[in-house]
Amino acid sequence: MNRLPLPTPGTQCERCVALCCQLTVVLQPGDDIPEHLVAQLPTGVRVMAQGASGWCAALDHEHMNCGIYEHRPEACRRFVMNGPHCRALRIDYSRDRARGIPMQLE
Repeated sequence: MNRLPLPTPGTQCERCVALCCQLTVVLQPGDDIPEHLVAQLPTGVRVMAQGASGWCAALDHEHMNCGIYEHRPEACRRFVMNGPHCRALRIDYSRDRARGIPMQLE
């Protein structure tokens, strides 16, 4: 059975490093995202654009939060701070760091 990770003690929005902002976010038909923040994959799928280092183009780097939070895509709305997806990503990141895979910041 697949079990979701338990909440990470001490996880707080103020200390978030926005790992989710490095994921590929597939846009849904109802997502109303400014075109300059949208990229199209060779398959025709529309996704949130990413900078050269892989961070979401909508990320406010100064505050490490979403610059279009009120209008963010549906996929991002499901990615709640310290929710199951957030916790799973943090666990994966911790494993990658233990293996020496660095996280790049712009």
